[in-house]
Amino acid sequence: MQDILREIVAHKKKEVALQKERVPFTELEKQLPQTEVPFWSLKKALQLSPTGIIAEFKRRSPSKGWINQTARADEVTRAYEAAGAAALSVLTDETYFGGTLADLRKATQTVHIPVMRKEFIVDAYQLFEAKLAGAGAVLLIAAAITKHECRQLTELAHQLQLEVLLELHDERETEYITPIHQLIGVNNRNLGSFVTDLQKSFRMAELLPPDAIWVSESGISDPTILKELRHAGYKGFLIGENFMKTGDPGESLRHFLGGIEN
Repeated sequence: MQDILREIVAHKKKEVALQKERVPFTELEKQLPQTEVPFWSLKKALQLSPTGIIAEFKRRSPSKGWINQTARADEVTRAYEAAGAAALSVLTDETYFGGTLADLRKATQTVHIPVMRKEFIVDAYQLFEAKLAGAGAVLLIAAAITKHECRQLTELAHQLQLEVLLELHDERETEYITPIHQLIGVNNRNLGSFVTDLQKSFRMAELLPPDAIWVSESGISDPTILKELRHAGYKGFLIGENFMKTGDPGESLRHFLGGIEN
């Protein structure tokens, strides 16, 4: 595990422990039956979408600092949906990425397409938070959890009617894949050096199960690359910084989609 990820995960475990003291797990469980959450399937959206773009709401990152500090989740996600995003990803880590659960709630209350909670999930508590905030999917990062934890969290997520995007960073992590993982992401960014290598998605394509939906994450800024990745078998493309760094993320997505169609 790379240093920055180790730091983030250690901080996240402390953060979740403090949140459990404020709002006990039992309280979240009580709230769940009272919460009506429409389900929008990420898997189905990517299967049916001609572009497969998962547009991400992201204010900052450890590598770039603030990208769009004043961005509002409701405005940006509404613009993404109007521009033609297949689905959305909303970062909810505040310390390192400037996001909150409130951002996720605003997004799910605004749009009518799948919304994924992008978070460093290390505890079942976070799955209940995601469900109560209206998410239809969550990200599980292989490098942040053990294989046993991955299996347990995936099974619980499915019980809560949350789809799981399992994120891999290298060939060794393909050991985390089981038949219950139907959405598999390849993050092209090295979590230690922050160097992006788009060839990673192409290399790892040979190791991914053909019956799963593959998602390429990070570093996609050229419609031509997206077309090549689609030809290699990918159906989903998680793009955030490329849109968020502009003054109008929705319009930036619309322009990008125009490049795919041409």
